[in-house]
Amino acid sequence: KNLNAPVDGMSKVTSISWSSNTTRLATVGADKIVQLFDEHGEKQDRFSTKPADKAARMYAVRTIEFSPDGTKLAVAQSDNIVFVYKLGSDWKDKKSICNKFQQSSSVTCLTWPAGHPNEVVFGLAEGKVKVGQLKSNKAATLYSTDSFVVSMCAGPDGNSILSGHLDGSIYRFHFETETVPRPTTTKFAMVPQCVPYALSWGYAGICAAGNDRMVRFWDSEGREGQTFDYSGDPKIKEFTVAAFNPSGESVVLGNYNRFLVFAWHPKRSEWAEVVQREVPNLYSVTALSWRADGSRLIVGSLCGGVDMFDVCIRRSRYRDSHEFTYVSLSQVIVKSLRSGARIVLKSNVGFEIKKINIFQERFLVAHTPESILLGDLQTCRLSEIPWHSSGNEKFVFDNPTVCMIFKAGELSVVEYGCNELLACARTEFMSPHLISVRINAPEEGDAYAPAMGELKVIAYLLDLMTIRVCDLVSNATLANIHHDTRIDWLELNPNGANRLIFRDKRRQLYLFDIEQQSRVTLLNYCNYVQWVPDSDVVVAQNRGQLCVWYSINAPDRVTLHEIKGDIEDIERSNGRTCVIVDEGVNMVEYELDEGLISFGSCLERGQYAKAVDLLEELPLTPETEAMWRSLADASMEHFNLPVAERCYAVLGDVAKSRYLHKVNRLIQDHAAEVGGDGSNYYMAQAKMAMLAKQFQRAEAILLDHNELDEALAMYQELHKYNESIQLAERKNHPKLMHLKNYYLQWLLSTQQEEKAGELQEIDGDYVRAIELYLRGGMAAKAAAVVQRHNANYSQELLQKIVAGLQASGMHDRAGGLYERMGLIQPAMDAYRRGHAYRQAIELAKHSQPGLVVALEEEWGDWLVSQRQVDAAINHYIEAGSAQKAIDAAMTARQWHKAETLLDQASMGADQSFALPFYEKLAMHYAHSRQFDQAERAFIKSGRPQRAVQMYVEHAQYEKAHRVAKAHLSPAERTELYIALAQGLEQSVKLQEAEQMYLAVNEFDLAINMYKKREEYEQMLRLVSKYRKELLNDTYKHIAEQYEMKGNLKKAEHYYVEAKMWTSAMSMYRQLEKWEDAKRVAKANGGKQSFEKVVLAQAHATFKEHGAEAGAQLLAKHGLIEIAIDYAVEHSNFQHAFELANHSAKHKLPDIHLKKALALEDDEQFKLAEEEFIKANKPKEAIDMYVHGRDWVSAMRVAEAYERESVKDVMVHHAKDLVDQNNMQAAENLFVQAGKPELAVKAYSSKRMVNEAVRVCKKHCPQMLGDVVDSYGDGAAAPGAAQSLDEILDAAKIYEETGNYLRAIDAYLSVSETASSEPDRLEEVWENAVRLSMKHAPERYSEIVSIVSKRLKLIQRFEAAAELYESIDAFREAVNCYIAGEVWDKARQLAQQHCPDMVRVVEDRYKSDLVGKGDGDELIRRTGDVDSALDMYARNGDWTKCLALAEKHSPKMLPHYLVQYCKVLVNRQEVTEAAQMLVRYGPPPEQSNFQLYKHIHTELLAKPDATGPPLVREMLLRVTMPPGTLGAPPTPKILSEDRRPQAEFLKALLTAHLQTVRERLRERNMAPEVVAKISVALCRYCAEFPLDLAFYDAGIDCKNAGMINMSFFFLNRFLDIADAIEDPDNAAIDNTDFMETDIPSPYDLDLPEQAHISNDKVEEIRDWVLGWSMDQNVQQKMDLRPCDKCGAHIYTGAATCPHCGTVSEPCIISGFPVLKKTRVECTVCHSAANRDDWNIWVQMFKECPWCSSPQNAQY
Repeated sequence: KNLNAPVDGMSKVTSISWSSNTTRLATVGADKIVQLFDEHGEKQDRFSTKPADKAARMYAVRTIEFSPDGTKLAVAQSDNIVFVYKLGSDWKDKKSICNKFQQSSSVTCLTWPAGHPNEVVFGLAEGKVKVGQLKSNKAATLYSTDSFVVSMCAGPDGNSILSGHLDGSIYRFHFETETVPRPTTTKFAMVPQCVPYALSWGYAGICAAGNDRMVRFWDSEGREGQTFDYSGDPKIKEFTVAAFNPSGESVVLGNYNRFLVFAWHPKRSEWAEVVQREVPNLYSVTALSWRADGSRLIVGSLCGGVDMFDVCIRRSRYRDSHEFTYVSLSQVIVKSLRSGARIVLKSNVGFEIKKINIFQERFLVAHTPESILLGDLQTCRLSEIPWHSSGNEKFVFDNPTVCMIFKAGELSVVEYGCNELLACARTEFMSPHLISVRINAPEEGDAYAPAMGELKVIAYLLDLMTIRVCDLVSNATLANIHHDTRIDWLELNPNGANRLIFRDKRRQLYLFDIEQQSRVTLLNYCNYVQWVPDSDVVVAQNRGQLCVWYSINAPDRVTLHEIKGDIEDIERSNGRTCVIVDEGVNMVEYELDEGLISFGSCLERGQYAKAVDLLEELPLTPETEAMWRSLADASMEHFNLPVAERCYAVLGDVAKSRYLHKVNRLIQDHAAEVGGDGSNYYMAQAKMAMLAKQFQRAEAILLDHNELDEALAMYQELHKYNESIQLAERKNHPKLMHLKNYYLQWLLSTQQEEKAGELQEIDGDYVRAIELYLRGGMAAKAAAVVQRHNANYSQELLQKIVAGLQASGMHDRAGGLYERMGLIQPAMDAYRRGHAYRQAIELAKHSQPGLVVALEEEWGDWLVSQRQVDAAINHYIEAGSAQKAIDAAMTARQWHKAETLLDQASMGADQSFALPFYEKLAMHYAHSRQFDQAERAFIKSGRPQRAVQMYVEHAQYEKAHRVAKAHLSPAERTELYIALAQGLEQSVKLQEAEQMYLAVNEFDLAINMYKKREEYEQMLRLVSKYRKELLNDTYKHIAEQYEMKGNLKKAEHYYVEAKMWTSAMSMYRQLEKWEDAKRVAKANGGKQSFEKVVLAQAHATFKEHGAEAGAQLLAKHGLIEIAIDYAVEHSNFQHAFELANHSAKHKLPDIHLKKALALEDDEQFKLAEEEFIKANKPKEAIDMYVHGRDWVSAMRVAEAYERESVKDVMVHHAKDLVDQNNMQAAENLFVQAGKPELAVKAYSSKRMVNEAVRVCKKHCPQMLGDVVDSYGDGAAAPGAAQSLDEILDAAKIYEETGNYLRAIDAYLSVSETASSEPDRLEEVWENAVRLSMKHAPERYSEIVSIVSKRLKLIQRFEAAAELYESIDAFREAVNCYIAGEVWDKARQLAQQHCPDMVRVVEDRYKSDLVGKGDGDELIRRTGDVDSALDMYARNGDWTKCLALAEKHSPKMLPHYLVQYCKVLVNRQEVTEAAQMLVRYGPPPEQSNFQLYKHIHTELLAKPDATGPPLVREMLLRVTMPPGTLGAPPTPKILSEDRRPQAEFLKALLTAHLQTVRERLRERNMAPEVVAKISVALCRYCAEFPLDLAFYDAGIDCKNAGMINMSFFFLNRFLDIADAIEDPDNAAIDNTDFMETDIPSPYDLDLPEQAHISNDKVEEIRDWVLGWSMDQNVQQKMDLRPCDKCGAHIYTGAATCPHCGTVSEPCIISGFPVLKKTRVECTVCHSAANRDDWNIWVQMFKECPWCSSPQNAQY
């Protein structure tokens, strides 16, 4: 649109400015007249500028600029002056000059920064840049240069400017702001060969251009960016002016006859020329200006033309209700098509606006990649907040002031017009009924209205039963309301948001007072509830009742109405408030009392008189009574006493009303007397202060007016005598003593002894005061009197005070008195009981110095218990308790002190106690970001990995690597780095996570991380660097992912990169994007691939539009032949003929052929014949008729067009007759066709041999033999197997025809599988032998061999042997007899013809017997016992084997016995193995010892009682010396044995003692002996399970009453049980067993599994714990004196640890045999202790060792 037409000559438009509110546009030109336009470009006004000097009219207007608010216009003129015009708010307002700034040189340029509405900046020809201050009307120099200022612009922040100078320099100036502490000037850039006439600054950067025809860009920090050089373009002249659009993303530069537009691309971070608009006859562009919303650009030219350009990227309509105009990527103008209202939607940070939605025709939601914009189209308030949209957000617009956004369980509240989140809360409950937001802006009220601040409150559900109420201004939680039932509705009150009503699932309605934190139940059942709009009146429904609370301050005052339906809504308009009720047929209105509702508004606005008028019109009901009370409280608060009096009178508070009436009368009287406002009368003020119980204030008011007596009377009337006396003393009142005496008597009469005592103390009567205090039970005050006033008090009085203090628990006071009385120990005890440690320590220093340390530690403990931890530290130090001091210092957060103490305590001491303290210290340093100290502490605590983690969390990776390298192994470092990287990955710190992965060479984890995050570029970077072999696979994977997401261009790119362009082509083909598919095929696959795609497109076109369209597509691409083939393929022959006749006549025969074939398929044979002929393919026509068995037509065509095919037709016809069994006609045709052999074959196939022979003889005698052969070969059924009968028939024919060799072969062709009857097979094969004997003797041996082998296959060994004999193959015959078990013939033939095979026959005969398991027969026939033994052993018949060996081969018995035992052991049948060894006697060879050891180990470990006796018998036999007869050797003799068998002595004794113990247990007698045996067995615990040994010893000792011994053994058992359960942390203390002969547990192998259950272990643990606390249990082992050295040693020790004497073990108990109690068996001479021997013999009457009868010995 043209705003001002150009003229023929030069009339330069010098400047254009558009106000920030877009309502005014100003232009000025060479005529010095300012033209004013409205926002649509319509001229509205104009005014002439004024010269600086009225006498001089020669000047030019250089620049004009609107003020930021658009009400002023600054004009820079060449006559050394800047004028500021005030334009007014209306077009018709008078224009006046409000400021002018006279200068010493010409003003060249001007700008008005948006952030400084009272400061305008301009440049001068002398090089200075100045600021004009509108308030002071003075100009100040910002900075000076030596060069003419040619251009100037303001920064987008509104607090900075740029100036361009004639020498090419560009300066930048920053005003003082919060971030810039003082004004700064810097030389921004220097372009020496360019005068920067065009200079502009936007958010995206800075642009400068000039006479060198180059456009230069910088970023906001001054870093040089791109340069566009147009010096080589003759169309481009010098640049004159530049202007950034309001969003700062695009810049327009003026040139000759054109203007250029450059745009910033954030993704590529570069500038690009986007348009170059040429305007013929425009001449030079001299001025540019943007509308504030970016939708219009004003261009001024050299000839005075002013043009307005509509600027937008695109326009779109939204549901035909709104129009979107995209003026830039980040700015959109939204216009309502109904109302014409406009709003500018702009991203403040320059993000591209991707999507816009409008809800409820009012609320606006726009998305950018990094933020979300929300707006209200009615109020034009916009907000932009950072936001990453996932598409699943839910927006709620129920509240007109805020938008609520729900996303992933989080509620975000945004206030329109605010660019920050108002609130965020975690809640899963998105219903608007479960969230309430109240926002009230502060309003000005009248004199009575209370001051109200900004109110922003939200209430929402934390969970189903918890409401949180928060103040959004202070972020404070106002209330957490916990309920016992699910809440289904809540709402804050509209006025004040200080009350909340909510309803639960049980339909109960509650009111919560937020200020009082109290809850009230309003209804037990509620259908509907809501606040009346703009009022604190509640409307609810309780079944058939409408409930209204007009004053919610009195929840028990409710108005009820009966209704017949359900409440639908509440409407409030035109002075009426109605509740809409749906009664089924009609909607009925129930009108509420508007007066009661309006009362609340009056109360809030302080309109108390009006409130009284409203209430007086209403009857006194519970609701109005509550309102009267609210009005009374408000009027009292604001000193409106007449209203208050009226309120209390109505409420029935007569006393207060009467009092107020008196005060009002007093005020009226005073006003009548002196005039003015009587409410300020001092007596009235004092009375009101007294009513409010502000007595000090009342006193002050009265004293200020010299009313002392009135003040004293006030206190006395209120019985405040103390205050009255104090006031009288201060004022020296003459009746002071009278007041005191009266007060004392009054105190005593009212039993106020404390006050009386205080009076006596003040008067100096201390004893009387003490007595009064004690009488009143105030011993502390009495003690205080003694402390304050040193006098000679009686001991009796002091004792009374002490008794009173102790009874009151004031022990410290009592201690002081005791100390005063000289009673040191009672004083110390009292101090300690009263925790008066300071006095106790001072006392101890003088009287008990040794107690000071204990008192210091006790003091510290008490301080810690009182949470005075910091005070306890020094006391612990004084007490020398370092660990407690460190702990206290850390608890008190005195970390440096704790570290000092910790370093001191750990010097030269065990470091283990310090580790947890160092770790705690390190955690503190880490939280307080003292990383070096934290690192040191972590390392001292042995946790370097925590130091690494700390550095990683704070992105100090070099330090983390240093610590890890120094203190962690590579494996630990790798594990730690991976864990840290995974944590960073979860926190979306991918770059940091990548560093951690790469630091430990975990490239695959880093790659997978980016893969999961779909950051494919980063993924490819790592793959190409570390996994090059997987690069193509990675490209393929990424392409597939993009294809799934629908990003086809990206998918194509990566497919091509992966060298899988065919996949990209297939992708486009599947989506029918044919042009893209053809492009990919042509670019990567060449012509052939391109043609394939075109063909596929043609197929698709055919399916959609028909064959002709497909063929036309192919022809369009020059694929004529393919098009023809395509048309033919789809039966479009007419189109194919047309194409062929036009461009490819050589394809005509082929088309005729394809058409013929199609007609043939349609059974139009005649037409098909014609097409075949046209295609020169008569043979195909003949084949068609042959296939259709139309022999006449076939013969006709053949005779006419293809004579050589006549015979073929005859042959086919003949074959057809054969199939019809018309053999004679077929024969005639075969013969006519010259193919008699085919007739022969036909007869042969029909098994008509005679006919076949006839035809052979007549037409082809040469085939006669073949016919017979074919019959014999089963030619009648080619490919089918001949049956046995057919073969025999053929053989007979061969025999009959004399073809004996063929007959033999026929007989031999019968295989062993041809029949299931061996006799018949044998008969057939014998025919072959017979014929060969008679007619082919030369083949007799061969045939016999074949037949014999086959006989063997069918188990006819004897017949085969006889045949072998007939050809003298005696060895084979013998083998056949052996195979057939014909042993006699085999022996006879071997003896006669091959004696060397006699032994073979015998061996095979023996093997046969062995195989049959017939040992008796084997021995009877051969006498070979060894073979029989081996046979039994191999067969597992060990009983027979051992019996046979015992009977016939005793020397082999040990061998087989050991083998059998090994078999049994392998089968876990250890008991049976032991029984066998006992039965037959264990072989003494040392090679078997391992077997014996395994057996006795297994048996002794089993709980089975049969094991030990077996082991005892077995080992007695093993250890018994050779030749021993009678009784076994004694243990002593065995211990002196040096044979290898001696290693079994301990196992033998173990088995013996267990056997003895088991026999005693069976009798349930002698528990002491049983206990001694179990204790002695601990000496041999290496031979059976360790835990079982100590368990038995402990339990048996307990049963025998030997608790001290039981304690030791069970304690050791618990250690072993714990070690079995946790072997890695096993720690068994062997101190108690050091001087015993019980093996150390460290020398033994722990059992892999425990033999005692966990329940039993826990029971034993309780026993041991109880014994350890029982002083009656002596925690020491039983001892005895050594027989040799006399030292006291462990009673069960067989070896003295002092002198090394070895005692013989008792064969009863296993205890050492003592000299004085030694007895021996009379037979075996085994030793025993007398008492044990006698107990045993009395029960069993035999020796336990040799089992010989024995008697007791005394």
